[in-house]
Amino acid sequence: MIYLIGDLQGCCDAFERLLAEVGFSPSRDRLYLLGDLVNRGPASLRTLQKLADLGDAAQAVLGNHDLHLLAVAGGARRPGKHDTLAEILDDPGRDHWLLWLRAQHMAIHAHGWLMVHAGVLPQWTLEDTLALAGEVETLLRGPDLDTFLHRMYANEPARWDPALTGDDRARLIVNALTRLRFCQADGTMDFALKEGADAAPPGLLPWFDVPGRRTEGVPIAFGHWSTLGPLQRPDLLALDTGCVWGGALTAARLDPDDPQRAELISVRCDQAQVPG
Repeated sequence: MIYLIGDLQGCCDAFERLLAEVGFSPSRDRLYLLGDLVNRGPASLRTLQKLADLGDAAQAVLGNHDLHLLAVAGGARRPGKHDTLAEILDDPGRDHWLLWLRAQHMAIHAHGWLMVHAGVLPQWTLEDTLALAGEVETLLRGPDLDTFLHRMYANEPARWDPALTGDDRARLIVNALTRLRFCQADGTMDFALKEGADAAPPGLLPWFDVPGRRTEGVPIAFGHWSTLGPLQRPDLLALDTGCVWGGALTAARLDPDDPQRAELISVRCDQAQVPG
C-alpha cells in the first residue's frame, strides 16, 4: 500500500501509532512524508532516526522547518524560541542526520500524485515544478549549501519570472514550495496570512483556487497549512491536521486500483505545543 502523511514536526509517538494503525510494513508498503519532519514537537531526533530506519520504504519532501534546521546547523539562522532542534544539533550523529535531510526532495511525483510541502505557483506546470525543485535539490546536495542558506531568507521576489537567476530564483522556488498559502491571481505570493482559506481578503486566493492554474487536473498532495484542516478533492489532498498543535496526524492511503482515490486515517496527537 501507498501512504502519504502530513507534517510530523517531531511528534514521533503519534507517527508510530499511525504506522501501527494502518499496519505499515516497510517490506510491503511505501510511505511519503509531506515535509516539516522536525521541530516544535518533542522528539525530532527520534523522528529522523525512525524515518532513516525505514530505508527505501520512506521518502520525504522538505518543509520550511526542515530547511530551518539546515540553516541553524550552518550558522545562517539563530534557533527560534520554540525550536526543539537541540537534540539533533547536539547528537554525535548530527552530520548523518543532516546529510539524510539533504538527500530528500523538494517535490516528488509518484503514483499519480505531485507531492510538495506547501504549494505550487499557478504559472508552473507539473514539469516546471519538478525541474525547479530539482534546481534546489542540487543546491541542497552541493558544496555551496551554507552560502545559499545565508541568502535564502527573504520574501522577495514574490512573483515568478522565468528570467530569474541565482539566489533570487532559488529563493522564490523555496518560498513557493515550502511557504505558500495565498497568492494573487498573477501568482504574487503573500506570506503574512496564515489563517484558513476563507480568511483571504479581496485580491488573495488559496494557491490551489487560482483560476487557470497550470497544474489544474494534476493530483497534488501537500501539508504546511494546519489552519486549513484536512481537504480532500479528486485532485487535491491537504494533510497537515495540526498534530503538533494538539490536533491529529493524518495519512492518506491510496487505492491501489485507483490512486486518485484516497482514504484518510488519523490518530490524535498526545499534546499541544506552545504556539509561536
